[in-house]
Amino acid sequence: MSCLQTIQDYGLRALGYGERLLPRDGFTLCEQVTLIGSGMIWNIYFGVFALAFGFLLATALGLGKASQNRFVRKSASWFIFLFRGSPLFIQFFFGYFLFLSLKQYAPLFDNFSAAWLGALIVLFLNTAAYTGEIFYGALQSIPKGDVEAADAYGLTGWSRFRRVIWPTMLRLAWPAYTNEAIFLFHATTLVFFSGFPARQQRGDALYYASYFADKTFNPFIPYPILAGYFILLTLVIITIFGAVNRHLNRHLPRTDTPKMRLRFNLIR
Repeated sequence: MSCLQTIQDYGLRALGYGERLLPRDGFTLCEQVTLIGSGMIWNIYFGVFALAFGFLLATALGLGKASQNRFVRKSASWFIFLFRGSPLFIQFFFGYFLFLSLKQYAPLFDNFSAAWLGALIVLFLNTAAYTGEIFYGALQSIPKGDVEAADAYGLTGWSRFRRVIWPTMLRLAWPAYTNEAIFLFHATTLVFFSGFPARQQRGDALYYASYFADKTFNPFIPYPILAGYFILLTLVIITIFGAVNRHLNRHLPRTDTPKMRLRFNLIR
């Protein structure tokens, strides 16, 4: 079988398209690269949607923890503490069995026990808690002069938040938030090793890498392939978030770094 045919058969195997059965013997490098790459679709899916929805909840949590209302402040603080204080693997485990219990009483929760929705909810809540703490710290670091300047210009309420507080908070929090985004995509490898099963062997990249490692008794081929995929994904994240960071800081004066010049030290 040619490599092109292998890509056609297994390129979308993680989504249920193509060859139904996984290869059983005579594993080629192309099969391993293709199937592990196919599983990366799930990792990207979990990371992108959990990050997008988690960003919105994290903003509310950061503002809630900084709120003067005691009930709102305590609720946000305990939510952040709960999801930051417990391991993500345990959250997957309890989340799966919680959704299994709920769907016995209400058919509405049938899809929640599937990884595409249930695991996404767990990741969404987890990253919202970590990001909420990052945003809270950024809110506490906003210079008072910025807020006072906004008051001097007559900006209050929503206008002050939208034009001064929120952009400044993002600018201060963005480097740490970039790290959280990278960690989140790496954490997606825990989905199919927790309570959520891979139905019909439709798993993520680590699922297929472990499959090849178990079948060949040689982890030094599939796991480096997996690492290579995540290194490329990390480079993409850094590039995108770096562009956003430059946009957030576009109003700041640029400091040009002088070019390094090589000079020969003839006399010491």
